[in-house]
Amino acid sequence: MTLKWMAVVVAAVSATLCVTANVVVGTVQGQQVPVIVNLVAVVGAGAGTVLAVVADLHERLDGRITALTEFLVARLNDLDDRTGDRNTGFVEGYLLSHGQDAAVVPIAPRMHGRRAMIGSDD
Repeated sequence: MTLKWMAVVVAAVSATLCVTANVVVGTVQGQQVPVIVNLVAVVGAGAGTVLAVVADLHERLDGRITALTEFLVARLNDLDDRTGDRNTGFVEGYLLSHGQDAAVVPIAPRMHGRRAMIGSDD
């Protein structure tokens, strides 16, 4: 059973307990139920109701986020299928027009130690 339905059951049982206790004690003994019993039942019903509402809102929000994610993934896949890679032809054409033997220029080695130059220090 999910959290939402457990909270609904707790709220229903608490409300039923409160009403039943008041009716039975009032008709049989002609007295009132202690305030603490009514307070516990009302607090249980209220907490169960609030928890059920929050759980339902969380479930709805999770469903909407899932639907939005699926829509976004489908839309991005559709855009990717329609556009493709437009730069592929340009790069291949550029490489073919300049020949296969391209000059490779090595990068100068980095200095291992860096030092700060101040004024006339060389």
